[in-house]
This record gives sequence, structure tokens and C-alpha cells, in this order.
Amino acid sequence: MAVPWTGFPLAALLAGQNRLAPPNMSGWKLFWTGPRRRAAAILVSLAYVEGLTIEEAGNDLAFMVTGAYGKPLGKSYGAPLRLAVPWKYGFKSIKSITRVSLVAERPASFWEHLQASEYGFWANVNPAVPHPRWSQATEEVLGTSGRRPTQIYNGYGEFVAGLYTSMEKEPLFM
Repeated sequence: MAVPWTGFPLAALLAGQNRLAPPNMSGWKLFWTGPRRRAAAILVSLAYVEGLTIEEAGNDLAFMVTGAYGKPLGKSYGAPLRLAVPWKYGFKSIKSITRVSLVAERPASFWEHLQASEYGFWANVNPAVPHPRWSQATEEVLGTSGRRPTQIYNGYGEFVAGLYTSMEKEPLFM
């Protein structure tokens, strides 16, 4: 989907947080949305959590969304803030962000907790690696009945492929 988002570079937020972070904190950016609640002596996390590497967060294409279609971001689009990571699929673009943290180790995302074999941290980066239940080799063109080959990194490969050179031997699911 092509949505005319407005916002500011995630790198600007990252720069502000890095000034406040202890020097040994590096590597991962963690995004939170929603509350954490205690129910029947069991901690139930209703928080949607997503993470990016510092390198992904610092890429010029990653940005914090504050508006859509020339208007302030509405609740249905993920107000107050939404993350846009255009080279990744939708579940990495967390909505309704309430907190951003700099953490030392890779966080487990909401979807990874639910089904790690299908939505691992690196899932949907490479369409040549099939999802465990379907192929990602082609995608449907919305508004038509047609399909086309899925482009690696949603067509942004020249700008982001370098972020994943160490992944050649790492699994994208699990």
C-alpha cells in the first residue's frame, strides 16, 4: 500500500536517545504499545512489542509517522506515533507507540512470542525464503486480481541490503 505519510526520521529520535543512554548500551531499539496488566497472579502482556537493530533504526528510510494524507495521524492509523520501515512487511511497522527503549540485547517481538517459527525477528526480509505455510515469492497487487514477483526489501534493496550481509547463514524464521 502506498500511503502519503508525514513524520520525522527515526534517526533523529535515535540521536536524542543515544545522548541519554549509557555508553555500553548499543545494538537494539525496542518499541512498545499498550499496557501490561496483572490478571489472576499471572502477568499478561497486552503490549505489542517490536524491535529493530540500531543500524535499521538509523537508516534514512526508517521514520516515525505523525500524519497521513496531510492530516495529523488518527487512531485508526496508529496515533500518537507509528513506525514506518518501508523495506519490511507491515508487522514491523508498529502502531500506537507509547514507549521507545534502547536495549543491549535483541528483543523478542510480539509475533515472535506468539509464533516464532513463522514470525521470527528477521522474518519477511527475503521473499526467496518461504514462510512455513506459504510462499512469499509473489504478492498480490491490491485492486487487481494480478500477482507480481515480490521484490527483496520491497524494492529498497540498494538502500538497505547492506544491513543484512551477516544474515547469509542465519535463518529468517526461528
